[in-house]
Amino acid sequence: MIIDEEKATPYAGLTPELILQAVESLDIFCDGRLLALNSYENRVYQVGVDESKPLIAKFYRPERWSDAAILEEHAFSQSLMMAEIPVVAPQFIAGKTLHDYAGYRFALFPRQGGRWPELDNLDNLAWLGRFMGRIHRQAGAGRFEHRPSLTVESFGEVSRNYLIGRNDLIPSYLMPNYQAVTETLLAHIHGHFEQLGPLRQIRLHGDCHPGNILWTESGPHFVDFDDCRMGPAIQDLWMLLSGERHEQEQQLAALIDGYNEFADFDPVELNLVEPLRALRMIHYAAWLARRWVDPAFKQNFPWFEGARYWEEHIQALREQIALMAEPPLRLL
Repeated sequence: MIIDEEKATPYAGLTPELILQAVESLDIFCDGRLLALNSYENRVYQVGVDESKPLIAKFYRPERWSDAAILEEHAFSQSLMMAEIPVVAPQFIAGKTLHDYAGYRFALFPRQGGRWPELDNLDNLAWLGRFMGRIHRQAGAGRFEHRPSLTVESFGEVSRNYLIGRNDLIPSYLMPNYQAVTETLLAHIHGHFEQLGPLRQIRLHGDCHPGNILWTESGPHFVDFDDCRMGPAIQDLWMLLSGERHEQEQQLAALIDGYNEFADFDPVELNLVEPLRALRMIHYAAWLARRWVDPAFKQNFPWFEGARYWEEHIQALREQIALMAEPPLRLL
């Protein structure tokens, strides 16, 4: 495989000095403190500011999103914040939210502390459900024009084809198993979507897992709308469920009780929980593969190129086929 060195190391020039210079180019005076935060797709830093609270600087991965797509994300999160929903949105500085310095696009956000939400607490889930209902009510008032939709093709077919086309990650003796299980799995997923027919598509957070929710004494705060897109509402809800089936149904009941105070949840979308989980599994593996030339990925995900990972991944996909054959979760 031929590696484009610029794409392999897209952040090679993003030195601490350049980060501070980029922030100071907006007439913000830094005090020299710089802390790298956990982020792999983009690069995110806490930047100390003279006589003020630190800011969060997010440098976007080159070539991933167009300027229009990033600005659409910013406008969406800004509209939620203006509706008094606890969303961490980019700041307007000199009339703009998206800035450029030395070839890097970046945005500045207020720092928001917090911890992961306790999702075994049903009161917390009801609280999250209320805010997610408010987000989706606001989201339903418009559409994305420059961002993608969540589809079986984009998340599943394209991801599978990319992985099959690579010859350096999936061990050769496992490739026939991977091809067979993903072919069967995607056929089942297509069947689920076709059986349900057209579903309402709304603007989504898109990646609403617990790591993108910061919990404080005042409740949840939603962060990182980098993966926002069009799709069914359940995509922003199913990642908040965990545990055995009966536990997930209890969690779901609390979540939807809160959600329905502000938006109407369509129970038919519960049929998509396991198909969407399967699509995320395929998509996640392809995401790692696409970024494997980035040294940060090799350093932080060393297990990805091992045979054991692919053996377990294939087994997990087989289990998804079985899960999709079971009845969907019930609203208690």
